[in-house]
Amino acid sequence: MARIRHDGPLIIGGGLAGLSAALEAAPAKALVVTPEPLLNACSSAWAQGGLAAALTPGDSPLLHARDTEGAGAGLVEPRAARSLTEQGRETVEWLASLGAPFDRDDAGGFSVSLEAAHSLPRVARVGGDGAGRAILSAVVTAARASSHIEIWEDGRLRGLIQDIDGRVRGAVIERRGGKLDEVFATAVILATGGVGGLFEVTTNPAALRGEGLALAALAGAEILDPEFVQFHPTAIDVGLDPAPLATEALRGEGARLVDGTGAYLLGAHPDADLASRDVVARTVHAARTEGRGAFLDATQAVGEAFPHEFPAVFSACMRAGLDPRVSPIPVAAAAHYHMGGIVADDEGRTGVPGLYAIGECAATGVHGANRLASNSLLEAGAFGRRAGRAAALELRHPRAELRPQRVLGDLPDEALGQLRVAMTRHAGVVRHEAGLTALCQLIERLKAQYPDAMPLITAGLMADGALNRRESRGGHYRADYPQSLPIAHHTRITLPVLAGVEP
Repeated sequence: MARIRHDGPLIIGGGLAGLSAALEAAPAKALVVTPEPLLNACSSAWAQGGLAAALTPGDSPLLHARDTEGAGAGLVEPRAARSLTEQGRETVEWLASLGAPFDRDDAGGFSVSLEAAHSLPRVARVGGDGAGRAILSAVVTAARASSHIEIWEDGRLRGLIQDIDGRVRGAVIERRGGKLDEVFATAVILATGGVGGLFEVTTNPAALRGEGLALAALAGAEILDPEFVQFHPTAIDVGLDPAPLATEALRGEGARLVDGTGAYLLGAHPDADLASRDVVARTVHAARTEGRGAFLDATQAVGEAFPHEFPAVFSACMRAGLDPRVSPIPVAAAAHYHMGGIVADDEGRTGVPGLYAIGECAATGVHGANRLASNSLLEAGAFGRRAGRAAALELRHPRAELRPQRVLGDLPDEALGQLRVAMTRHAGVVRHEAGLTALCQLIERLKAQYPDAMPLITAGLMADGALNRRESRGGHYRADYPQSLPIAHHTRITLPVLAGVEP
């Protein structure tokens, strides 16, 4: 392996979190490594809803924090929620200063929309449903123009380099053609995204399979609540992988969920469709399981305005031969966001020296058991910036003896397909002991064949967490334990570290 020494933070991931960290690391040199060209295969770019922040006179960070805690079903850390929401306006204004073209009202302020479980409209948008790509495009432009940022757009994370004391000293990166590089840095920031690619039905890029979480766990980082996955209730069900998303903003504008007969799935009251995502996802799942079908009817609420108010959804539907102006959209619940992850504070620090985690791969305490809609882009920008500043202050440590390295990889396509089917079936919207036990057994069988596959490590943590949480809470619903326990508790997992050998 080639050995490269980088005098600054090494950032794994080129989404909003990773690039925000890179920009704020200045004047330290930042090296950003991503497996695809920027804006490709990145959840940030696919986000339709927008960025939640208290931006109107009747709103406040305190109200936003209370809504965040309410959605999280008892597992949101209040201090972390306040830290996040207090940075809301600053984060939106910073992104706007980079060129993010947020929608504006007649007075020039930020135009905001209502999404599920928010007590007030507070979601800043771009072009109706194009916030993620528009925001990230502005950040990408700024990053490419920054002299302190170097970007590799052909690198996959294959291992973390640690010294004998456990400090992370760098990472093993596989580049085009299978070439491996050892990259040493003052700090490593994981911004590797979520786990949607572990599920057969997902709205996320299929390449996101929890690699950063797996390697952090093997390095000794604490993993929090890996069983909590948010399933978006309105993935467009047209047989695509990943499934296109029909943004929640459609329901905010009055679109209704109906079955095949046109009957409302969640009741006659219009606000019923804006219940928390876990409730709506289970309702959609039940209607499909019972053979009634599930559809999002926006023909009256949006109708002819679709092409300019929700161009991304309109385009996805039309490509599939469906005109949402005149026909309800078939929908399914799909894996959308991982609330669990690598334990990190609001500056990205994990329990492993030299290792930071930000964005969806991190668990900072702000999402709990059920993420409040559009808090994810806020977290990526706000905490990503703070992590970049903190990591830039890390000093290069004297050379030390290194632990034996282990280079990990992916699953073959056939085995990955087996895993994805089993994850959706047994660790999906509705779970129970028999299914989760079968899933855990499959994962163990696959591990025996493919011991170096990172997706199996992450899937195993998630399945074990779901099996051991004998209650229903937020995004985790156990059909055999449908009630919530009186006192909310976290799942905390720390794997033993055996000199680079998988426990």
